[in-house]
Amino acid sequence: MNKDIATPVRTKAILEKYGFSFKKSLGQNFLIDTNILKKIVSFADLTEQSGAIEIGPGIGALTEQLARSSKKVVAFEIDQRLLPILADTLSPYPNVSIIHKDVLAADVQSVMAEHFAGIDDVMVVANLPYYVTTPIIMKLLEDQLPIRGIVCMLQKEVADRISAKPGTKDYGSLSIAVQYYTEAETVMIVPKTVFVPQPNVDSAVIRLIKRESPAVSVKDETFFFQVTKASFAQRRKTLLNNLTSQLPDGKQKKEGILAALEASGIEPSRRGETLSLEEFGRLADELYPYFY
Repeated sequence: MNKDIATPVRTKAILEKYGFSFKKSLGQNFLIDTNILKKIVSFADLTEQSGAIEIGPGIGALTEQLARSSKKVVAFEIDQRLLPILADTLSPYPNVSIIHKDVLAADVQSVMAEHFAGIDDVMVVANLPYYVTTPIIMKLLEDQLPIRGIVCMLQKEVADRISAKPGTKDYGSLSIAVQYYTEAETVMIVPKTVFVPQPNVDSAVIRLIKRESPAVSVKDETFFFQVTKASFAQRRKTLLNNLTSQLPDGKQKKEGILAALEASGIEPSRRGETLSLEEFGRLADELYPYFY
């Protein structure tokens, strides 16, 4: 059995061996608690037939646990300085491929086609760099990748927003965007103390399981997201105020906006945070003819 990478002693030894220094700009915080890594992997329900995609493997602590639990692991690493370290730490695992690319610029679809041929069950499992969490999650969902879902560690505050329910202070356009595609739940809170260097914020692990079809069926997805974004532009403002000030030519189309609100059975004086996904779907569809 190989010694785990994710112990304080082994992590320190690896960093010293390669003279590695953390880059703040890349949001590098490495986990040094094997039990937490094993728990994160367990939330993904992987089998020996599964594939796993990791983003930002660092020195390979989570990658190693994924390699032991799945058939094939593909990890995207942006920092060239980590490539020789990963080649060393992951040498016992022939089922791991490291791709030196920014996942936001990568064609993940074709990477999956190349590396996961014959694998039907693929999960994204990652300790995401906190400064780009939202763009990464949205790319993975909007690209309609053939994945079962995502289990990732991120800033607790962002996890709260993603899994928030209507009527709560954390509920907003990000909650709607993610819950439109997935069923979201926060499955674990992770203390700062299990990272090196310690981040300034608490972390959480969130599990997103892709829905077979989006939560609501809408005439135009792009417009639906435009409406939800506009509805939260200024949280204290009413829906009517936000929609008239944020949608293109909204002021001139105020009558249409009022008519659409009425047709969808939504009071103009309500605030965005009180609307469910279904209500936003209805509203976007009623507004659509006034804008297109």
